Amino acid sequence: MIPPPETLRTSKTRVTCDGSGDIPAALGHPRVYLEIDEKGYVDCGYCDRRFVLIGGPADGADQSKLPDVPSGASVL
Repeated sequence: MIPPPETLRTSKTRVTCDGSGDIPAALGHPRVYLEIDEKGYVDCGYCDRRFVLIGGPADGADQSKLPDVPSGASVL
């Protein structure tokens, strides 16, 4: 497995992703809401950005060894 292109640590289990960051939001993707479950992380189904729960089971783990978890996405 290869590591995700970008990993963000968060203290919340519900996060949003619109693909922006270093680029304007208009060049990203539709905003999706993601829920971090008991695995401690979730991946955006559009841009593969990974959100890791601070203090969760995936925090500090080698992200390249964890499988993709694109579940829980909803477009609004």
